[in-house]
Amino acid sequence: MCNLKNVIVIIVLLCAAFAQNVPDQETKPRSVSDEGSMGQSGQYVHYPNWGGVPYYLTEQRLKDIRKEFMYWYFDLGGDDDNGDFQRAIHASNPQLHKNLNFQLPFFGFRFNYTRVSLNGYLEFSNPPKIYPDYPLVYPVKDWPKQNDPSFIGIFFSKCRIGALRAEDIDQRKPGVYFRNERNLQTRVDQIGVEVRERVKWDIREGMIGAETFEPKHAVIVTWKNVSFAGGISESLMITNTFQLVLATDEVFTYAIFNYLDLQWSSHPEALGDTLKGEGGTPAYIGFNAGNGTRSYEYMPYSQTSVIRDLSGRGWGNGFKGRHIFRIDENILVGSCNKDIDGANLPLVFAPESGNMLGGTMVNITGPCFEPGDKVICKFDTKEVHGIVINRNRAVCVQPRLYVEGYIRLQISIGSGNYKWKGQYFIETPATAAEKIFFDDASVHEKSPAEIPISWIKYNLTTNENANIRISLWGYRETTTGPEFLYIDELASGLLNTGAHTILPASFINRDNGKVSDLKFGFIQINLTEPIPIEGTDAKITPVIWSRPIPLSWYFSFQWEKEYGTNWPDSLCDKWIENDRYLKDFVHELPHCPCTLEHALTDKGRYMPDPDCDKDSNPECEYHRGAIHCVRTGFPSVKGSGQQCCYDRNNYLMLSYDQQEGGSPHRSHNLGYLPWNIANKVPTLSHWYHDMVPKYLCCRWQYEQAVGCETVRFERRPTQDCVSYQSPAVGGVFGDPHIMTFDNIIYTFNGKGEFVLVRTSNTENKLDVQGRFEQMPMNAYGEVLATQMTSVVARGNSSTIVEIKLRPQDAQWRYRLDVLANGRRIYFDRSTIKFQHFPGVTIYTPTYILNQSEVIVMFDSGAGVEVVENKGYMTARVYLPRNYINQTRGLLGNWSFNALDDFTDPDGIQMEIPSSANDYERVYTEFGMKWMLEDKDDNKRGKALFYRDYGRTSSHYNNKTFKPEFKMIPEDIIPPNRSMEIDRAYTLCQNDPECLYDYSVTLNRDLAHYTLNYKNSIINIKEINKKTFISCGVLETPRFGRKSNFLFTPGTKVMFECNEEFILLGDSKRECLADGRWDVSGYGYTECLQQREYSLRKAGQIFGIVMAVVIAVLVLAFVAYRFSRRRQKRRRENKTHQLPSEEQERRIHGESAIELHNNEGSNSLTPQQDRLSSVPTERYYKIN
Repeated sequence: MCNLKNVIVIIVLLCAAFAQNVPDQETKPRSVSDEGSMGQSGQYVHYPNWGGVPYYLTEQRLKDIRKEFMYWYFDLGGDDDNGDFQRAIHASNPQLHKNLNFQLPFFGFRFNYTRVSLNGYLEFSNPPKIYPDYPLVYPVKDWPKQNDPSFIGIFFSKCRIGALRAEDIDQRKPGVYFRNERNLQTRVDQIGVEVRERVKWDIREGMIGAETFEPKHAVIVTWKNVSFAGGISESLMITNTFQLVLATDEVFTYAIFNYLDLQWSSHPEALGDTLKGEGGTPAYIGFNAGNGTRSYEYMPYSQTSVIRDLSGRGWGNGFKGRHIFRIDENILVGSCNKDIDGANLPLVFAPESGNMLGGTMVNITGPCFEPGDKVICKFDTKEVHGIVINRNRAVCVQPRLYVEGYIRLQISIGSGNYKWKGQYFIETPATAAEKIFFDDASVHEKSPAEIPISWIKYNLTTNENANIRISLWGYRETTTGPEFLYIDELASGLLNTGAHTILPASFINRDNGKVSDLKFGFIQINLTEPIPIEGTDAKITPVIWSRPIPLSWYFSFQWEKEYGTNWPDSLCDKWIENDRYLKDFVHELPHCPCTLEHALTDKGRYMPDPDCDKDSNPECEYHRGAIHCVRTGFPSVKGSGQQCCYDRNNYLMLSYDQQEGGSPHRSHNLGYLPWNIANKVPTLSHWYHDMVPKYLCCRWQYEQAVGCETVRFERRPTQDCVSYQSPAVGGVFGDPHIMTFDNIIYTFNGKGEFVLVRTSNTENKLDVQGRFEQMPMNAYGEVLATQMTSVVARGNSSTIVEIKLRPQDAQWRYRLDVLANGRRIYFDRSTIKFQHFPGVTIYTPTYILNQSEVIVMFDSGAGVEVVENKGYMTARVYLPRNYINQTRGLLGNWSFNALDDFTDPDGIQMEIPSSANDYERVYTEFGMKWMLEDKDDNKRGKALFYRDYGRTSSHYNNKTFKPEFKMIPEDIIPPNRSMEIDRAYTLCQNDPECLYDYSVTLNRDLAHYTLNYKNSIINIKEINKKTFISCGVLETPRFGRKSNFLFTPGTKVMFECNEEFILLGDSKRECLADGRWDVSGYGYTECLQQREYSLRKAGQIFGIVMAVVIAVLVLAFVAYRFSRRRQKRRRENKTHQLPSEEQERRIHGESAIELHNNEGSNSLTPQQDRLSSVPTERYYKIN
């Protein structure tokens, strides 16, 4: 059996090879005549289970079939031998239902069926019962009272089947032909392959941005020889022939309008004449989404006299009369327009965004180009010359721009004005689409042996033999302006294989002189030989860039020659010295939340950091050990930004403890206006000031290097979270219910546009408004309740941002529409997930792919979050502390006092309702007073909503609408539907808001999400209510470590020192309940090397000995001084005693003489008398 299968496979392959090598003229369509679409009657045989040899389409055969203007349609063959001809479509039955059996995206909606109309359109919903006056206007203004049909109008007019003329080349039957070709990607039969390849290349070459389109299904509808209704019999010979081709991959949809012959333009009902169909209001050409949403009228042709030019304009694929559109979400025109003039004509271009560094090839469609035209493209303020490809397309290469976000792209031809304009998005180099990939982390190392890189080779060219050039560029700020400089060529003449390995050792002898001080840069890859533009003499080369990278692998050899082997330390010291000269910026930044939980619920100030996002980038290359980082969504007034990272314990990582902790940034990644000066360039300034030191001082040294600690502790320390204050939160949910900032919950079912939050403070001005529309009818009739369908907000003078609910049938791809100043924006690519506008940043979480959650961040720190599920919205408003006592509106006055929440625009306070029965009073006395009018009001403000087709506030406002004020199921649901009452309690338990919503709508989804949204707001409030006590920074001793990095009360931290180091001071510390580290011991901890410790001990001993010696000497000196002073005192006393002693001596002397004389002694001589007195005098002294 296996052998038989192998034989069959070999036979099939041999047959395929044979078919591939036969001459072109032998590969005729098996069931399609050479005339194909333009010849005589042809027969088509359908092969639903075709099992023959796979058909091979040669290049020549593809060229031949693409030379035909009209696509295939047949009047013979099939089950009833009518081919594609629709016999059931005629004057009495002008419309026929067709099941497509695939999904056809159209204008935001998606359909698996269509209705083919004789009247020149494909319809997807019911038209109005009576057509309004001409000219036709879509969408229908009276929707939903009147039907607003969804249709594709190739020639929307009242038609009838005409007659053949003798001179007609094509003699197939007049009427409508319909052909549906499904599953083209897997088809191997001839007609399937040829339809797939023909429509694929017609669209790829005819519509910019469709270069990778692969059609899965195609529909071909042909109106052949149709005349206008209401004409006389002779008018049957006045006919039009046109064709609509639809192709889709079920995500993107393209439409080709082929106008072969147009002889009439109107019908008598539109005031056209009855013979030739001229005059009056011509046919409508365009698209209508239906349900009162959007429309696109193809001007200047639709309903104007130049409609006849449709067959001579367009030039799609080089054909006159061919017009190509993309129609899945928005209507984008692929054909030029030379018959329209104006100052702001819409420009179509692809891609719609590019890297700030430049090099993106932008294809442009709008004006009609002629060979030799001088085309100038103006990107923001920079002009570049374009290259004309054909009538419909020109190419411009985006220059390098020091800007970010949306800029104006304008086109001029010759010396003309810039009339054609569009909005082009500039991606920052750090968030731009990654085009060059680094296979490992070696590029971040100090001295890697090799750096493998890769890229998608087809981003450069489809030519397998093309050669490429790899070069290196760098950036610095040594003057007041930015300098983006070419460094060197890394390789040239390489085959474009999509991979290359850089060997840093090969650059050991390079000397780059004046640019050797560049510390980071980019790798660029471009083609060695530019690509020639087919049909022109011009050549062009695309350019792809890497993300920013450090340049040690290239410059380390030169830095070592200049600074020595310890060059990282020298360069780090130089950076620290320069940074100390710059102004301090940290004081103007918000404080980091202490926990990840708080960081995730502060939606007005912090957004996920793309470099460390738990949902999209958990590797955290620059913050190893972190599980998530956040950064401020908007630069400060000096252009700086805050970054906070969190570890596995969900606590803030401090740079004092961990090298990879978050840090404040001198330059925000978004930069700051005017962008083109030093310190304010998007991404480049951020890397220059904030990323480079992490390499110079830490990564290329070691964690406890002096430079690294200087960066971590002094220049870029993580801000302490002790002073962090969480925001207040208020929200709207359900049908709708409102939870104020001060935690009052009430129900307000107003119908119209209302003020949710308004502040009039000049420094913190904020307007948040909501639109409430009536709930759709349920099985039992009208629902007397409303739901929020749109939210619009503006802070200070920022861009106005509106987020609105899409119709349920249009939610297959995007759940919410986001408008910035009235222009729809999308977040379906990673490079445009975060978009910045004046005064506001808008983003969707990286894990959200259907645009069902949108966060708006204003520069004041206020934020608005909108979430959608199952067609129901909730809005949450986040306010920082500087909004206290400044808010008014339905969300109340945030004052920590619920008593003043119900304050009307005139400042009159209403009492808080004591029961559910008071909600009617809340409705009339408070809520309705916040309704917005068409006119501006100082107290309420001006309605900010984008006005679709002139629908002002009065279109939505209904002051007479009376909702259901009863609140409990038993009062709302009739008693005979007790099962619904039981179900309400089963679904909602006893939650009043959930019970109310189910009772008035009987909708399980609404009840579920009311409960869900309410709990979400309550949970956020509970999180933000938590008072987090932090003991702040407890520095890790140098050459030591801590047992943990926690800083919450009760935390006990043990200190240890590295080997050969001795711990001095406290070996442990404890965080106390009052938010302080205990100081019961020394109050410090440090680690000393043993040698240094020994020297310190010896010094201490020597100091003690010296202290003792000095003390002894001091005591001796004091004793000596004391003795001398005593002797001196005695001498002084002696001096004072001499007179009395002399007198006593005389008395004693006289007594002695008398005694001697009395004894009869011999008398003495005077000399003897003096000598004899000496012992006497000595005696007195002793005594």
